[in-house]
Amino acid sequence: MTHKVLHVGAGGFGEDWCHRFLPPNVADGTIEVVGLVDIDATALEKSRQHLGLKVDQCFTSAEKAFQMVDADFCTIVIPPALHEWVVDLALARNMHILSEKPIADTMEASVRIADKVRAAGLKMGVTMSHRFDQDKSTLRALVSGDALGRINTVSCRFAGDFRVYDSWGRFRHEMDHPMLIEGAVHHLDIVANLAGAPCTSIYARTWKPDWAQYKGDTDVIVVMDFANGAHGVYEGSSAQATGLNDWAKEYLRVEAASGTAILDHREIEVFHRHQKRARQTSRQGTGQQVSLLSGMKWANSLLIEQFCHWLDGGPSMATNVEDNLQSVALVFSAIESARLGEPVKVQEFIQSFRKSSSNEA
Repeated sequence: MTHKVLHVGAGGFGEDWCHRFLPPNVADGTIEVVGLVDIDATALEKSRQHLGLKVDQCFTSAEKAFQMVDADFCTIVIPPALHEWVVDLALARNMHILSEKPIADTMEASVRIADKVRAAGLKMGVTMSHRFDQDKSTLRALVSGDALGRINTVSCRFAGDFRVYDSWGRFRHEMDHPMLIEGAVHHLDIVANLAGAPCTSIYARTWKPDWAQYKGDTDVIVVMDFANGAHGVYEGSSAQATGLNDWAKEYLRVEAASGTAILDHREIEVFHRHQKRARQTSRQGTGQQVSLLSGMKWANSLLIEQFCHWLDGGPSMATNVEDNLQSVALVFSAIESARLGEPVKVQEFIQSFRKSSSNEA
């Protein structure tokens, strides 16, 4: 069936949703966008044209939009600190929710949102778009099979040149932890997904070079342990000089018992260990090239479709809000680790907020 959508957030990345992610799902009948919200009238008009909506379907007030629009679910693409406010508006109208990551701007708010959604008996998904991009999906399919054997380490590097103020959206330059909350939220999620098990321990160091025009830390190094014995390493920076591994061009390497898989700039190659050789050496660029998976939709367009299948009675999407607490906990436990200067036990970290939420209730 076609699901009616109220979309909140038409500017910035919200315009990408209105221009790139929602239209394919409108075209094939998965959704119908019946309302659009943004406080910026200029952004609202631009995205209205992308979606072909009528003027009376557009609102600068979220409260008015939720009062006036009859929709099956809402999509939220605004800064994380405002997510809970919109979630509350949606739940009051008995609407399901599909939100941009992270769930919220704090672990406390993320747990509150998950608890509210569960109590309301509604469904909420989180768009971890990079995990579901074509290249990462291909790498996941490759390493989750038997071809490379048990995973030992997963490494990820993101290096972007967003050092100048407003080159990565003004609100990120004013955040305390822009790289962790707005960048590593994707990358740590990908590392954990490739590792194939919940993270048990995380240790993070963060800093800001003097050329970075940010309030908070732009550079991070994170070490992760997983319940299945795998380990992860992440290095991320939004203040690099050349942007060698910018968005959608990240470097990922999976080392396994019988081989290595490398993803770099959307190209994947595999190296297999030769059993008859006592020792071998290889270099990037000389491995077996792997073709990317085929598909009509990727990233957020695919996740919108998966969310609608879930609403239609299909399986719960992998990034449902409850499971996504594992992902958002990686970010906030990394922030806590950087503050303490020592590793944090991730599952205990999550449970501490669950207990706090229960006590408050």
